[in-house]
Amino acid sequence: MRKISRRLTRSLATALVAAGVVVTSAVATTTQASAHHQLGSRSLATVLAADGDTFDHNWNDYDVLTNAVGAVLAAKPNSPVKVLANGNVPLTAFLPSDRAFRLLAKDLTGKWYKSESALFSGLAGVLGVDTIEAVLLYHVIPGATIDSRTALRSDGATLKTALPGGSIRVDVISKRFRIVRLIDADPNDRNPRLNRCALDINKGNKQIAHGITLVLRPLDI
Repeated sequence: MRKISRRLTRSLATALVAAGVVVTSAVATTTQASAHHQLGSRSLATVLAADGDTFDHNWNDYDVLTNAVGAVLAAKPNSPVKVLANGNVPLTAFLPSDRAFRLLAKDLTGKWYKSESALFSGLAGVLGVDTIEAVLLYHVIPGATIDSRTALRSDGATLKTALPGGSIRVDVISKRFRIVRLIDADPNDRNPRLNRCALDINKGNKQIAHGITLVLRPLDI
């Protein structure tokens, strides 16, 4: 497991070298291009904060994700992750639930964590801040407010992520039942699906999000 962690850190840290420049440039361009849209400016960070960041017994919310964002910004205040707090910047984020992170931790560590707090500590110890930052950026699509209706019409589309060089492919399995799969960079593991019970979070604003069932993986682990 330590070899996996080191490989993850090396590969993702390389991609992060240019992250500040690349993401900042994209943000400036897309903000200007989207100025005419009549959408609100409530940020996703505001939405996540409203639910609280306290670890609990509900594995279907986003406490691990919220704490991961907080940990990255505490260690790296100028991280590109801070775009989630700027509601004037259009983006789409895919939000892994606490259960999704629990499954990732099981793959990486072999442990089945019984509490969210232990899970977060375990992942932080295995991955480190830089790798967590890269994983978070891989879940953000800058410059596009993609609602679920648009996603269902986007079969085969490739989405470029805020992690430089990262991309996700959209696979619409069923329009009728709103089943959408996201194909990530790891060909050997299951791909996440949009959570049909958690679509269009923060709808009506420039920043929108959709819950997903697994954590997107930016490389083959």
